[in-house]
Amino acid sequence: MRHFISSLATCGFLLAAPAGFVASTGIAVAQNQQGDQDQGMQQVALTAAQIENYIAAQQPMGAIIGKLPEAESDNPSPATLLKLDAAAKANKFASFQEYQTVGENISLVMSGIDPKTKTYVGAEAVLKQQIADVQADKTMSAKDKKDQLEQLNEALSSAEPVKVKANIDLVVKYYDKLLAAMPQEG
Repeated sequence: MRHFISSLATCGFLLAAPAGFVASTGIAVAQNQQGDQDQGMQQVALTAAQIENYIAAQQPMGAIIGKLPEAESDNPSPATLLKLDAAAKANKFASFQEYQTVGENISLVMSGIDPKTKTYVGAEAVLKQQIADVQADKTMSAKDKKDQLEQLNEALSSAEPVKVKANIDLVVKYYDKLLAAMPQEG
């Protein structure tokens, strides 16, 4: 299974979200369960209540993750997982795993929203625009440009389509609130 603690601002929410949505928009932690193998994310139909609860959970989840020692970034301790589960339950999720699944589904849609128009265009279109922007950037060093392009091309090659189309309208409706709830970089 995936191991990570990442701010959902990088979309790097999924590497493609509005210019860093994943890495800066939220935090997601995948817990390692014995025998699980990474089979891609589980796409589920979201509800307005789940999105509102997810937004409300950002502050308490961020507080827990912000205090984690770097050694736990890939393998959170059982005590940390208990705290995350309790925070999820306090925000009306059945478990931390449900919170995580909702976050992954939100970030999947967010990665395909054009931040200028706030409309869903798909992750591929957003990534292609980001690639064009990096290529056109005259202020970026050659090394930084190369690194950014590698990351964006990798994200483009692994971009996953949204299978639950109803999630698109729902996440677009909450777009501004989701962005406001996520920790900001810097």
